[in-house]
Amino acid sequence: MVIGNIGRDPEMRYTPSGKPVTSFSLASSRSWTAPDGQRREETEWFNVIAWGNLAEICNQKLYKSQQVYVEGRLQTRSWEDDGGQRHFRTEVVANEMIILGPRDKDRDRDRNRSNGRHEKFSKEKFSFGVPTSTENGV
Repeated sequence: MVIGNIGRDPEMRYTPSGKPVTSFSLASSRSWTAPDGQRREETEWFNVIAWGNLAEICNQKLYKSQQVYVEGRLQTRSWEDDGGQRHFRTEVVANEMIILGPRDKDRDRDRNRSNGRHEKFSKEKFSFGVPTSTENGV
């Protein structure tokens, strides 16, 4: 589970079999007061991948600087470049996403339109409203 701001507009592509996949970066920040009284802030960046229906929704609805909640699993991929160097990349493979910030790029006009409600999207379905434990049958 990660809450953060989108670092770049999502990018959608398709696998050779035609399955949509969308990727975007997510910045999650925390701040605290150090023992010396100085205010500190730290930002952690996450690479997020969404597949299928959720990939299409992320591509359509999300944009840079928007605040979102993403739930999923961690996955580490590895590959070897042309020079023989091994690379690793850890990603959050999203299975659920909730838009927390403004839903439209025209933020000033639509800032108050949501009335405190959030859009919740998952791989299987999406719903409108504040998420509750009963929405998932739990």
